[in-house]
Amino acid sequence: MKLSMLLWLTSLMPQPVADQACLATTVYLEARSEPVNGQLAVAEVALRRRDRGRWGDTVCKVVTAPHQFATTTTPGSFEITNLEAFNKAWRIAGVSINNWQLPLAQRRMVVPRADHFATTAISPTWSHNHPSVTIGDHAFYAVN
Repeated sequence: MKLSMLLWLTSLMPQPVADQACLATTVYLEARSEPVNGQLAVAEVALRRRDRGRWGDTVCKVVTAPHQFATTTTPGSFEITNLEAFNKAWRIAGVSINNWQLPLAQRRMVVPRADHFATTAISPTWSHNHPSVTIGDHAFYAVN
């Protein structure tokens, strides 16, 4: 399925299914080859951003905010072909959303306070002087 079609379909889905689909798509695009903790960390950053409200009040709005996640930097013609990886991303998204519904003290946090991440191959200017945690090929930062 093309990325553009999948994202369009989320506009027709009821909540919370739409948010799970958007989060799964983001995990797939950003971290499908990463370990489970890396995938959970990507989901955690998106959920933390939703809670903060600066990037949107739903997961779909957060992950489709311009230039924030791969859903906006990947061409809409990109084909999601690895169904095994997408199914895993779907499960990760569901677990993450359920975890995030728990009271703060009960949540399992992989990257506490992190609200940004980038591949370790680059060093964005916003990442300088911010604490980070590296999982797989991504560094997670508490910027805001």
